[in-house]
Amino acid sequence: MSIDELDGRLIELFTAEPRVGVLEASRRLGVARGTVQARLDRLARDGVIGGFGPEIDAAALGYGVTAFVTLQLRQAGGHDPVGARLAQVPEVIEAHTITGPGDMLCRIVARSNTDMQRVIDVIVDVAGVERASSVISLATQVPYRTLPLVRAAARANGRGGSDGSGKASGPPPR
Repeated sequence: MSIDELDGRLIELFTAEPRVGVLEASRRLGVARGTVQARLDRLARDGVIGGFGPEIDAAALGYGVTAFVTLQLRQAGGHDPVGARLAQVPEVIEAHTITGPGDMLCRIVARSNTDMQRVIDVIVDVAGVERASSVISLATQVPYRTLPLVRAAARANGRGGSDGSGKASGPPPR
């Protein structure tokens, strides 16, 4: 799905201020209320916007240690059953099937390094997991973000689009 400049501005506004409301968004963007609502409905229907829920900081909840765990799985069982079991471990906040030396990559959180050992033990005990290799995150250099993608997509579909290099033309997103 392609988005235009207005879609990009709308997504940016609701990302910065999720509780802004449709009427206030229409006022700030200088478009009709119905236009904002129709755009939000389309973006949600097409899966561009997945929700308007709060962004949760695991560290603020007491889970100050983050690690990335690469899992090797038994080939007979497959990825889906393991993923379903991992989804039941609250400290597993993401899990992806991957290429490369491992089969699955998980982002996990814990209250301490000792608690991290407990979480890894729980993960290794999941049926289908043969081995786990973990690295602890020391600092977040680039937090999870999607606004640069939104800006690039809006630019590519707006004024000028692409310069033929496969990259959006214009200045880089900030």
